Amino acid sequence: MNEKIIDGKKVSLESKELLKKKVAKLKEKLKLVVVSVGDNPASKVYVKQKEKMALEVGYDFWNLHFDTITNKELVKEIEKLNQDTKVTGIIVQLPLPDNLDKNLILNTVSPLKDVDGLTNINLLKLVKNEDSLLPCTPHGVMKLLEYYKVDLIGKRIVIVGRSELVGLSLFHLLLHKNATVTLCHSKTKDLKSYTSEADILIVAVGKKDLITKDMVKKDSIIIDVGINRVDGKLYGDVASDAIESASLMTPVPGGVGPMTVISLMENVYKAWELQNDQKD
Repeated sequence: MNEKIIDGKKVSLESKELLKKKVAKLKEKLKLVVVSVGDNPASKVYVKQKEKMALEVGYDFWNLHFDTITNKELVKEIEKLNQDTKVTGIIVQLPLPDNLDKNLILNTVSPLKDVDGLTNINLLKLVKNEDSLLPCTPHGVMKLLEYYKVDLIGKRIVIVGRSELVGLSLFHLLLHKNATVTLCHSKTKDLKSYTSEADILIVAVGKKDLITKDMVKKDSIIIDVGINRVDGKLYGDVASDAIESASLMTPVPGGVGPMTVISLMENVYKAWELQNDQKD
């Protein structure tokens, strides 16, 4: 393994083993429910991945699937899950069909069971640095930085991509760690002038080779959150030769991806703690 590679697979496996030990000590069985609607082939694959990992960790798993459903009916189904004491965590598998109101459906999930960290209440808690369930990808990125002992205090961090799910959430998480954070996006002029000054560069756009080697500061740390499928192969948002300039870099695949899945499983345990007001 290249010593510059941030190995998300290794970190996620270690995290999984630690989580399995914690789960095995519990007197009750925690349960993850994934609510899915429609016939999206990619969604089916993701649900299967979540089921496999949940069972490996020691959780019960249930995929509550509907071929078609109205907003009103789905809200009722989620409210039932909110009230069910045997259900620890709830995920609404995205994307939802066009006839459904994503914002309404996501915010129907109880913030204490929102293991994707997508409700408005949990996102506001994240901004205010209050204890809450964090979105899985940002949580996974923060764990990688912690594992590799990356000092964040005062560091100049540039995030490219302002999605609520990744960029905006990471912006606030890194601010809470006393980093100096700049958020760039599709309307940013002269992107290179920002990226080339970054001690830590985080890219989450979904555009292959958006960041090239000449846009990266020497000895910087690069976190590539992008996943782009081209001719059946996965690529990140950062050109692979950028690693020559970096001191550390996440690969795609095998970097942030595995951390997103284990972070979801850790959120189920965290949800149980919050529901029982327990701490380690």
